[in-house]
Amino acid sequence: MADEQVLEHVVDVARRHGGTENVEGPIPPPKIGGNFALDDSVIDELPDGELKDYFLKVVALGETGRLMIEGEFESLKAIHAVSPSFVPEPFAWGRYRKEGPETYFLLAAFREVGEQPPDPIKFTARLADLHRRSVSPTGKFGFHITTCVGKLTHITDRWEDSWEILYRNQLAHQINIDEEKNGVWPEFQHVCRLTLEKVIPRLLRPLQSEGRRIKPCLIHGDLWDENTATDMNTGEPFVFDAGSMYAHNEYELGNSRAPRHRLSNKSYIRNYKRNFPVSELGQSLLVYPTDAY
Repeated sequence: MADEQVLEHVVDVARRHGGTENVEGPIPPPKIGGNFALDDSVIDELPDGELKDYFLKVVALGETGRLMIEGEFESLKAIHAVSPSFVPEPFAWGRYRKEGPETYFLLAAFREVGEQPPDPIKFTARLADLHRRSVSPTGKFGFHITTCVGKLTHITDRWEDSWEILYRNQLAHQINIDEEKNGVWPEFQHVCRLTLEKVIPRLLRPLQSEGRRIKPCLIHGDLWDENTATDMNTGEPFVFDAGSMYAHNEYELGNSRAPRHRLSNKSYIRNYKRNFPVSELGQSLLVYPTDAY
């Protein structure tokens, strides 16, 4: 695909998705660029001659690609509204006007990736700040659209008063995906059934019973080592590749607690808890790693 075609379409979609001001005409072709097959830095010359870096992500997976790109755009937009420096600013998303497979793109500010994962003290302080200051627009758990973890969809396009119900539906959805892909394994299905019917109510229902409450917090939704970094220019931690929803804040730690992730190091968990103490009963983290893929 020619660079001119890419940038011309970025401008067209930016008019519809990317802000309040229309662009007068196509942005000049980038001075430097890749083949746009995956994730690329695009350097563009602005009308005043300034060179500006942008991040361009392209997914050619049809409807799955649309869900991935739109979900990430809306996730970054929501996080950016609460904590602007904690994510790359998202500008636009859309579909390429071209023959062949449906192809979707995301255009955002470019942030140069440094150390991964970032310093545990700085990073956990910023993460906890996002969780504390975010406010669900409905006061409920969920999100306004579907978001994804990789190619897998989250059950987020709904609003629930009960975190137990939303989480149970999310885990049941992932179990169904596994069954469709790998077939039925009776022993595993038995464990899954016990988890959905016994374990989740036992550990999560008390969080919202007998006068107890938990806040729906905006979370990144796919937090692991490679979706976090230190900004090479500012030295501050940031996150990207989000699949957000309003959830119990401790759910955010579930995926990263898997031993294969460096974020599972006790320094991250301990410092996060210093900034956002665990829920009153403190048992929810026992179940959240079960849906880490």
